[in-house]
Amino acid sequence: VLGAGELNILKTAVGKQFPMSMPGGFPGGIADMPDKAFAEAGQAYLDMLHARYPGYRHVTDKMPGNFLLVGFLHMMLPKAKIVHCARDAAATCLSIFKVHFRGDSHRYGYDLGELADFHNLYTDIMAHWHKVLPGVVHDVRYEDFVADQEGQTRALMAHLGLPWDDKVLSFHETDRPVRTASAAQVRQPMYQGSVDLWKRYGDRLKPLLDKLG
Repeated sequence: VLGAGELNILKTAVGKQFPMSMPGGFPGGIADMPDKAFAEAGQAYLDMLHARYPGYRHVTDKMPGNFLLVGFLHMMLPKAKIVHCARDAAATCLSIFKVHFRGDSHRYGYDLGELADFHNLYTDIMAHWHKVLPGVVHDVRYEDFVADQEGQTRALMAHLGLPWDDKVLSFHETDRPVRTASAAQVRQPMYQGSVDLWKRYGDRLKPLLDKLG
């Protein structure tokens, strides 16, 4: 299994197959597209993935924005395993607010009110995917994971259809390059110190907490 980090190829594959200029526009015109179009988009995704990472049978793509395209992904690649990593809303938003991102792709992350709005939108969208695609998305909650790493990992491996290997519990020992905002954390063993970290900020997070659903 290769952890490929945050890839932009799902958005690229969807955008090429279903452009804004498509008949009916995007996403309005999606309902009129044949199954073949989704299969072609799925193959385009795989072609880009294999071109970057030849020889790997299992590759993970943890681009956060993929949550918007879960429905597309399932129709493009019905056998793909989709894992949703979730965390307490306030803790998630604080972790985003503390990071200075390159470029302007996460501008919502610099205002607590906008951050709450975005998180509420994300929560609604994930609830929708769970409703219309029951059993397709496997949830892994951060709080549950740090409390029972092995149990949660075994459940995840079972969902993925992968054999158990004790090495998966020592993820922090990997020498794989990590180029995302979590680069420092993944070099450490599992710890619980961040679970309630957001509570230390008290009223400073009021604009966020007042709007979170």
